[in-house]
Amino acid sequence: MRYQISGKQIDIGEALQTHVKTELGETVGKYAGRPTDASVIFSKSGHEYVCECIVHLSTGLTCQARDHATEIYAAFDGCNEKMGKQLRRYKRRLKDHHKERVEPVELSLGSAYILAPTEDSEDDTSVEEVGAMIIAETETKIPSLSVGEAVMQMELAHGAVQVFQNEKHGGINVVYRRDDGNIGWIDPR
Repeated sequence: MRYQISGKQIDIGEALQTHVKTELGETVGKYAGRPTDASVIFSKSGHEYVCECIVHLSTGLTCQARDHATEIYAAFDGCNEKMGKQLRRYKRRLKDHHKERVEPVELSLGSAYILAPTEDSEDDTSVEEVGAMIIAETETKIPSLSVGEAVMQMELAHGAVQVFQNEKHGGINVVYRRDDGNIGWIDPR
């Protein structure tokens, strides 16, 4: 597994990097099996240290966790514990969904845009105002998943929405978390 361990405006020592590699490697190896890379970012927020960890699995799924504490090691340990808890919860689902999958999840590229907010952020904004200014244009990866895998990916990434290509018919679908806590699925066939 490849590790990218960095700090935002703080120095990350060799001892912390070794601790992260051994502990995270043990946790992810225990529950996930085939991780490809991990990104661990440390930052400081007021008097607390914040640790954010993102692990990409060879199945195409991404798992992320975040924790904060007054000491940097405690922040990582809490984050590692959350990561282990997530992977432990989804281990059966990951096994069931990917038992028959021989190859990793196929990815295609799509455009993603970040739009500037308008000055009158009222509900009655017109269509011309919304498309007025694009701040950034990037490419994003759209995975080819089943609906169950897409819901699991959204939950693992703590996302509000997941766009994916449906494996059954090849169309673009969306799953999202509704305000009532349920999951919505858009399938425009």
